[in-house]
Amino acid sequence: MEALPKAPDVDEKSPESKDLLPSQTASSLCISSRSESVWTTAPRSKWEIYRKPIVTMSVGGAILLFGVVITCLAYTLNLVEKYLTALKMIGPAFLSLGLMMLVCGLVWVPIIKKKQKQRQKSMFFQSLKSFFLNR
Repeated sequence: MEALPKAPDVDEKSPESKDLLPSQTASSLCISSRSESVWTTAPRSKWEIYRKPIVTMSVGGAILLFGVVITCLAYTLNLVEKYLTALKMIGPAFLSLGLMMLVCGLVWVPIIKKKQKQRQKSMFFQSLKSFFLNR
């Protein structure tokens, strides 16, 4: 685990710098992928970028398919009333859960594409800024 830099003592802190110091909470000890991606400039592969939405869509599609099968079985088979009632409740629940996950994954992809374009523009303007300021 990475060690955080030691914060200065209370008497060394200025009031303005209190907001800039890293907090010592559990969330700051575990570096998230969001905070890492802000500071790393290494190019990432398409799989690393779209892995989470693809997994979300795959799991959502599998749950949706499972819900379709259970719902079809519940309305076509002649089972004991106890099992039939349970299948008729569980089937639509899996249908809605799977559809929700599938749609979340589908919506996530354009959001990632938009963020990639913004990041490219930001890097471009940052390089222009450094070019003109370093002259």
